[in-house]
Amino acid sequence: MFGYSRGMASLDPRAVLKDRPSAGLIIGLVIAGICALVSFSFDILNGDPVQFTLALGLAVAPVPLLLAGVLALDRMEPEPRTTLIFAFAWGAGIAVLLAGILNSLNLLYLERQLGDTTSARNLVATFGAPPVEETLKGLVLLGLLRFRRQELDGPTDGIIYASMVGLGFAMSENVSYYLAALDQNGPQGLAATLVLRGVLSPFAHPLFTSLIGISVAYAANRRGAPATIMIIAGWIGAMALHGIWNGFASFGGFGGLAIAYLILMVILVIEITVIVRDRKRIVGLINHYLPPYEHNGLVNQADIYMLSSLRRRRHARTWARALGGKAGARAMSDYQLAATELGLLHERAARGGVDEESFRGTQRSLADLMAYARLSFPMPERHQARAAKGVPPPGYAPGAPAPGQPPPGQPPRTPGYGPGGFPPGGPGSGYGPPGYGPGGTSSSPPGYDHGGHGSGPPGF
Repeated sequence: MFGYSRGMASLDPRAVLKDRPSAGLIIGLVIAGICALVSFSFDILNGDPVQFTLALGLAVAPVPLLLAGVLALDRMEPEPRTTLIFAFAWGAGIAVLLAGILNSLNLLYLERQLGDTTSARNLVATFGAPPVEETLKGLVLLGLLRFRRQELDGPTDGIIYASMVGLGFAMSENVSYYLAALDQNGPQGLAATLVLRGVLSPFAHPLFTSLIGISVAYAANRRGAPATIMIIAGWIGAMALHGIWNGFASFGGFGGLAIAYLILMVILVIEITVIVRDRKRIVGLINHYLPPYEHNGLVNQADIYMLSSLRRRRHARTWARALGGKAGARAMSDYQLAATELGLLHERAARGGVDEESFRGTQRSLADLMAYARLSFPMPERHQARAAKGVPPPGYAPGAPAPGQPPPGQPPRTPGYGPGGFPPGGPGSGYGPPGYGPGGTSSSPPGYDHGGHGSGPPGF
């Protein structure tokens, strides 16, 4: 019997290789790794190896928890792992090394001009470091806008990538701060710095850079002057927020630090609100654009109901794992991701953000992924006949509407499809890969035994 492989199957190999690291990405990761090693080498040379090991351990220790917090926001439409890793590596290596060099040069210049090391440090921290660091972190987001625009579907994506580069930057930077605190003020200084940077403000850098991330995500779905203005505004906002934080910490004492912390918390609440609203937007896209695919057999109302909630998605994956093990759970995860991407693809097309040829190719790939994944749903034989009519099997989507009925609160409607507001191929036509869908002769992709779930192509 054909088993569902870990990679999503598709007639279009590009869909399978979407998360395959490109040569440019691999080169970038190597460069970022070298930069991180060089940065850490400076830290070792400026301190004791034992102290460096302690500082490195304290800087790295909270990172898994912080990464989990960021990635928890990305469950509706997870970003490619390789791109997330690159963003983190950019912050931890390239950005932190170049920022360290430029900030040191600025500090040396001001020390010579002012003759006061403390004043020079405070001025660099408040007015020099924010433009340098936010620009170096933001460059990777501009790179995404240029080379991976299709990954920026909304503000959540911008926040996720910005948070990854910010976490990487903060991790490497904390090593230097912890070493300096230990060297200058001993264990007490290290403890104070650890509480300030590692406990009270671990998301400071991600929050600063997320303003750039939101603006870049906006620009990814717009054209012309508004996109440019938004990026500039986001960049200025990130530098200003960073400068306010550093300035209050440098000149305002404990009271100033409390005010700066309150400002950060306000920004955090605003961004969480943005993410929640963006998640509702994605659910709306699923409810709006996927119903016409019912006649292809790719979705039914129970599927759309399941896809419209993270809780119900998790319930469906649990159901699939209980009946089909890891392969069943993987098939369900891939189906959910492909369906979400299909809704987002239609939104990009409606905005004119994708040409018709690209729309056709990506639509075909995503639909193929959904079709193949459905073949591996672990459907008990006694429920297959009813499931074919759109009735969810027990435990799949509790509370789902009856076949032919829209989800609760969603009136039936016929959405527009892409450039021009109609499906590729002209008004009145529907999407249908050869062998299934409108105009086809079976409900399964070509070459598959469509008599039951889990059947495979000839030769498997």
